[in-house]
Amino acid sequence: MGAFKYDNFVYYTYEDYKHWEDSWELIDGIAYAMSPAPYPKHQRIVASIWRELDENLECSSDNCEVYISPIDWKVNDNTVVQPDVVIFCEKTNKQYFSKTPPLIVEVLSKSTAYKDVTTKMKLYETQGVKFYIIIEPNSEISDIFELINGEYKLLKKVTKKDKFKFDISEKCKTKVDFSKLFR
Repeated sequence: MGAFKYDNFVYYTYEDYKHWEDSWELIDGIAYAMSPAPYPKHQRIVASIWRELDENLECSSDNCEVYISPIDWKVNDNTVVQPDVVIFCEKTNKQYFSKTPPLIVEVLSKSTAYKDVTTKMKLYETQGVKFYIIIEPNSEISDIFELINGEYKLLKKVTKKDKFKFDISEKCKTKVDFSKLFR
């Protein structure tokens, strides 16, 4: 069996992406379908962590707000992702955000787990996302990573008994009571 030829992939840009129906992500020009729809437990956790981050967000002037998917982060012309939950600290009139967010949450699902812990984690790391939270709904364990010297370091594996404070910047912070995520 010969080597896999990467030249055979079709590569796309944001111009292609913005005309597609359904839910997609674009990473380094490769299209990733975001289907099937997540399980209800996944969506409950997404809503709960959004609520926790939003209700506890204290910012004096960073224009930070918490968003829930679908919301586009256009990294460049061939990479557009839709994190499950994200904090953006920019104002935009466009259909997407372009600045690196300080915090991203991905709730794992069967169809996207591998991409979330490999491809997207590396993307978030190289783009400078300060905090990356990966939530595993079945075990109810969350991994909190912080970008330190350009690499993600696991700060803590949290359970539903834990609370965690995130210092987004000198002017902005939030916290999560993980007991409120799992019902």
